[in-house]
Amino acid sequence: MRIHATCICMILLLAGCGGRAPRMHDSASPTLELRLSPASLGRELALQQQLSFRSGQDQHTFDALLEADANEVRLDIQRMGQSAMRLRWDGRRLEQHRAAWLPKSVSGERILEDLQLANWPVPAIRMALPAGWSLVESGDSRQLRNGDKTIVTVRYPAPDRVEIERADFRLSIVSVPIQQSIR
Repeated sequence: MRIHATCICMILLLAGCGGRAPRMHDSASPTLELRLSPASLGRELALQQQLSFRSGQDQHTFDALLEADANEVRLDIQRMGQSAMRLRWDGRRLEQHRAAWLPKSVSGERILEDLQLANWPVPAIRMALPAGWSLVESGDSRQLRNGDKTIVTVRYPAPDRVEIERADFRLSIVSVPIQQSIR
């Protein structure tokens, strides 16, 4: 079973989906800053994850707990037992608490966007895209494009694994379902 379910394509697509215009970040690649409603996910998630992040010569591994339901998305990222970042997204407001030692280039906005690109149904994402942007799904991958330029590629090489690649970094996520809440 893939991390995202294809059978939820018709569920709650109009429930608060919305996007913002692209904006330039520190890298030269535009980013979309998706802000899809938690309800538009169409299912609940409760996952323990290992995140392996690579940017240039830097490589880091983090642990994360992810929960999502119709009301809220919650993500707690830790490294060596220390909290790196906590995110809460209720569809209106992104609340983030970050450790002082976390690089400023790590943004809650980009984390939320990548989380939604990897897990939300393709139709919900497409409805939120502004003119000039597209999401192409092919086999075990998705590509977010701005015009003819690929901005983000999401791959699903195994049922429990997601790989997200941008021009400036690569993220590999291995997930295991959990039963306990992180609220």
